[in-house]
Amino acid sequence: MMAQSADDLDVTGLFSETAGAGEDAMARLRARLAADAEAAGILDVAYRTVDSPVGVLLLAATGEGLVRVAYASEDHDRVLGQLAARVSPRVLLAPGRLDPAARELDEYFAGRRTSFDLPLDLRLSNGFRRVVLTHLTGIAYGSTASYSGVAAAAGHPNAVRAAATACSTNPLPVVVPCHRVIKSDGTLGKYVGGPDVKRVLLTLEGAAV
Repeated sequence: MMAQSADDLDVTGLFSETAGAGEDAMARLRARLAADAEAAGILDVAYRTVDSPVGVLLLAATGEGLVRVAYASEDHDRVLGQLAARVSPRVLLAPGRLDPAARELDEYFAGRRTSFDLPLDLRLSNGFRRVVLTHLTGIAYGSTASYSGVAAAAGHPNAVRAAATACSTNPLPVVVPCHRVIKSDGTLGKYVGGPDVKRVLLTLEGAAV
């Protein structure tokens, strides 16, 4: 999915080469298109998918950093449409930009990584929701926090419901660990990937739930 003028990049010329091409040739042409778009400064949103123990994840990044991680249950096509509407219509399958994120996620799911070292683009969250997200990364691997505790840490102890909404609308699940936030009574609470996925992540991290 990519919208741009013919003067920006000769997309038509590139795709005319795909007539009758095999899968490998198509992959090379897609890589060439992504590289040309990056060089031309018009690759606003790059995306790819990765397999994981919790299903196929969609990863998307702008030039500023990782902007979206989405579960299959969120409908990847719908998520790409939202990115086109909210960030830029120039959205392109360009795995190279997401290689560091894919590698760190692989390490996380293999139990070899306890925190992520990736530049993040938080533009999809604003106001109090963004403040909450910045505090979530402070919840240590293997531990949990309550929604009320997160609200207090974000400077608004009475905004428990708003803190829960910020977690449920987190555009970067797993990387920004909203799965580590549970109810005060110890129950898991809602999660964008579903309660089973939340439990898998907490179990992977060795959190007591």
